[in-house]
Amino acid sequence: MFLVHGQLLPIINDNGGNTSQTQVYIVHVLKPEGVSFLGAEDLETWHKSFLPNTTLDTGEPRLLYSYKEAISGFAARLTLEEVNAMKNKDGFLQANPSQRLELQTTYTHEFLNLSTIFGAWSTSNSFYGQGIVIGVLDTGIHLTHPSFSDAGMPPKPMGWNASCNFPGGCNKKIIGAQSFYYGPSTRPPTDIDQGHGTHVAGIAAGNFVNNADVLGQAPGRAAGMAPKAHISVYKVCWKSIGCESAGVLAGIDRAIRDGVHILQMSFGAQRHHEPKSFDQDDVAVGTYSAMQKGIFPCTAACNNGPDPETLGHAAPWDMVVGATSTDRRIRATVTLGNGREFHGETAYQPNTFSNKFLSLVFPGSNGQNDQLYCLPNSLSGINVRGKIVMCYVGGIDNILKGDEVRKAGGAAMIVMNFITLGNTTSSQAHHLPVSYVNYKDADQIISYFSSNSTPTAKITFGGTIFGVRPAPALAYFSSRGPAKYNGNIVKPDVTAPGVNILSAWPVDVGPFPSGLKKKTFNFLSGTSMATPHVSGIVALIMSKLKNDNKRQWSTSEIQSALITTANTFDLDGKPIYDEATFNNSANILQRGAGQVNATNAMDPGLVYNIEPEDYVAYLCGIFSNNSGKVSMFTKNNTQCTRSIPGEQLNYPSIGVPMGSSSAMITVSRTVTNVGDANEVYNGSFTEPPGVSMYLSQYSLRFTRVEQQITYNITFTMKGAHPGSGTIEEGQLSWVSDKHKVTSPIYIAF
Repeated sequence: MFLVHGQLLPIINDNGGNTSQTQVYIVHVLKPEGVSFLGAEDLETWHKSFLPNTTLDTGEPRLLYSYKEAISGFAARLTLEEVNAMKNKDGFLQANPSQRLELQTTYTHEFLNLSTIFGAWSTSNSFYGQGIVIGVLDTGIHLTHPSFSDAGMPPKPMGWNASCNFPGGCNKKIIGAQSFYYGPSTRPPTDIDQGHGTHVAGIAAGNFVNNADVLGQAPGRAAGMAPKAHISVYKVCWKSIGCESAGVLAGIDRAIRDGVHILQMSFGAQRHHEPKSFDQDDVAVGTYSAMQKGIFPCTAACNNGPDPETLGHAAPWDMVVGATSTDRRIRATVTLGNGREFHGETAYQPNTFSNKFLSLVFPGSNGQNDQLYCLPNSLSGINVRGKIVMCYVGGIDNILKGDEVRKAGGAAMIVMNFITLGNTTSSQAHHLPVSYVNYKDADQIISYFSSNSTPTAKITFGGTIFGVRPAPALAYFSSRGPAKYNGNIVKPDVTAPGVNILSAWPVDVGPFPSGLKKKTFNFLSGTSMATPHVSGIVALIMSKLKNDNKRQWSTSEIQSALITTANTFDLDGKPIYDEATFNNSANILQRGAGQVNATNAMDPGLVYNIEPEDYVAYLCGIFSNNSGKVSMFTKNNTQCTRSIPGEQLNYPSIGVPMGSSSAMITVSRTVTNVGDANEVYNGSFTEPPGVSMYLSQYSLRFTRVEQQITYNITFTMKGAHPGSGTIEEGQLSWVSDKHKVTSPIYIAF
């Protein structure tokens, strides 16, 4: 996982009294009725009218961003006292401290069945995302990487005129490039010091690159999900300040004005700082504005698993993506002195490493935390020279652990999961021989070490292995629901590959880095890597509709296509396994609807659409008819004349609260036919264990495309209430001769 560890923006210290404890606030305001602003200058002048003055005592401007599309409001440097004084001004709605957010291939296009004769690339008539612009909000991009070559690319869309801040200009692949750093910036959005944005962009829309590999491993033809889609880059994440939400909103604001089709956002809340309400989630306000413009927001579930209630995004208009493993491993086998073998992983596999048994040492066996995790300078007083060193995951990046071992004279390292990390391992480009093993194997290795006076081991390298099972399996780090503030909307929505994903990288990797290269790839893991898989698949769907001259689906209809066609079973037909729990399958709050199925999502048969007024009614329900909070999203003086609970939103998944043993709840859903003109669907369902389900009709007969049919589902308790906090799940499928449209069901007791 590639993380930028964040926190609230740093306090800006100054000698002047009006800058004491100043920080950046995002201020939501409501325009006066009947007033229209002629341009950006008028809007900025109005925003400045809320400020005590226009500059700090240092001369720095207070106003950082004046938003036009993402929200109705601005970002400025203010003290808490100044914010409180602002509340008395007409039009003020709310001010939130700007938060720092965390940044959360050769094979995955095959694993997701895109490149077969019946796969999504074939289904999309080989348009490969042509004509679609993915707005990548991240750490920038490495412009000259071959994944972003414009070879074979069509011209940029008609009317596109986004700025390009690269000195030499952009190309037909990357058609926009802008930066935001405490205000709009002319800095080029280069991505040399982090790499995250380059990697993410390559997964979503990297062009075809032959002979791609990481240190000789996983060789093949690299490609993103939508290799002919365009990319517009918005650098909103920086090594020095992280992904600061005021800048993220500025990127969203600019992307909306530029006219992107998809927002690709692989960042989210830090652990223990997950949103607790929508009005505190400024990014959700921005993505709501994007959704209203027909732009599809695709967000990462975050890397705060395996604990529940750790989602960084949960708005129904945001596609929230969890992470799974594939069936590929870069094998490194640990053989103990007693002959037992344990298969781990590493990308660096030197053919010169000794195949002899070496002494095994576990610095952390004394219980010292620093030595347990091989933290900086923790090995200086321990004899590890020429030995294989055992280190737990945690504290610092695993590659940095290896550097500590190498610096202390160690010959190799075994990286070990602790219990909550379960079976999820990664193939990183280490700087010395390594094997990264799962928790159960680590436990056995530690047991061997503890019971032998002269423990030994060796590491042998097996290269790239396919066919590992179970796959896909939910990664331990993938954040899980529920998000209790969203009205029981099921999140995450789907999962996608997010473990050991090969994609573009700006610099050389491994033990002998030589700086910038034109063709370097790297393995990364995280929901950051899962999210662009879905962004690219959305581009394929949009491109197919566009090139087939069909109606473009709404963002909610595209969400529906992805959710209702997802796979709940793995490659062997078994329920998707949760790598954090060892023996259990992942539940609905962990894997959502299941693994995204690109081919089926291109032709879902039926879709669920959510009308703009229904989102407003939903927000009125969430905010208990507080019109001011709803107006933050709508950007006008909205009055709540209708409200609906979350279960009544026309969402493809169904989350239902059952508050008592006498509860009976009826929910309504409307489907739109986007399949064949004449098609009959029969209903089938799996009831949650403690609940009975009844359909108002058990057959849906369509006679034309775009026809809509509404049906009801009634849920009743079967017996005694199982207790608050219990969850149960089921599913409802509408099945025709050609399509299967499945809604996951979540019962919240």
